[in-house]
Amino acid sequence: MTTKQLFLDDAYMRVSTGKVLTHTDQGGVVLDGSLFYATGGGQPGDGGRLGWDGGACTISTTIKGEEGAIVLVPAEGQPLPPVGAEVTQELDWTRRNGYMRVHTALHLLSVVIPLPVSGGSIGAEKGRLDFNMPEAPEDKVALQAQLQALIDRDLPITEEWITEAELDANPQLVKTMSVSPPRGLGRVRLVRIGSGDAQVDLQPCGGTHVKRTGEIGKIRIGKVEKKGKLNRRVYLHLDD
Repeated sequence: MTTKQLFLDDAYMRVSTGKVLTHTDQGGVVLDGSLFYATGGGQPGDGGRLGWDGGACTISTTIKGEEGAIVLVPAEGQPLPPVGAEVTQELDWTRRNGYMRVHTALHLLSVVIPLPVSGGSIGAEKGRLDFNMPEAPEDKVALQAQLQALIDRDLPITEEWITEAELDANPQLVKTMSVSPPRGLGRVRLVRIGSGDAQVDLQPCGGTHVKRTGEIGKIRIGKVEKKGKLNRRVYLHLDD
C-alpha cells in the first residue's frame, strides 16, 4: 500500500486533496497521496490538519508505515476520517518551512566542515550535526561567517535521481555514516546545491529543502559539544 509522496513533487505545496485508504491498528490514517513528510533521515514528520465532509482532525506528526505507506498520526482524542472519504490536507507551513531551512543549512554546514557526519537532527528553529572531529573548531566566529557567506550567495537547490547501482559506484556521495540514503525503489534522490562551477554540495537525501540558499536567512553556530573521543556535536540555529 504505497502512498504517493506529494512533498517530493513540490515541497512548497500547502494544501492538497487525498483519499483515505485505511486506518492503522494504532489509529493512524493512510492516504493515497501524502502532503506530509514522514519522519526519517533526522527530519521530523509534518503536522497540520485534515478536513472532510462533516469533520476535521489535527495531525500531530507523520511516520512511515509498512510497504511504502505514510501514516498520518492524529492528535489524541481526534476523530478519524472514514475509509474511502475524500479529505483536504492542510500543512502546518510554519513548521515545515523551518525544517526546510534548517535541513538545507545543515547540508551547507557539512560543506564548511568537510568531515564525515556520524549523526544529525533537524528542528523547526535549530538542528545539529555530529562530526568525526577530534578537536573542536578553532574559530567558531569564522566558521559561522563562512557558512553565512555560502547562504548569502543565494545558490539554487535542485534534485536529480540516480540508480542504486550508480550510488554504489560513487560511495563518496554519502556523507552521513549513521543514516543510509532511502533505498528500495531502485533509485536514489540526490540534492544539489549550486550548479556548474558554482556547485558546492551534492548528496543523497529524501528530505525537504528550500529552493535557494538565500531563503535560509541568518544563522548562528551554537555550542559545540564533545560526544566521545573522536566526535563533536555542532548546533546551528536560525537567527531571524
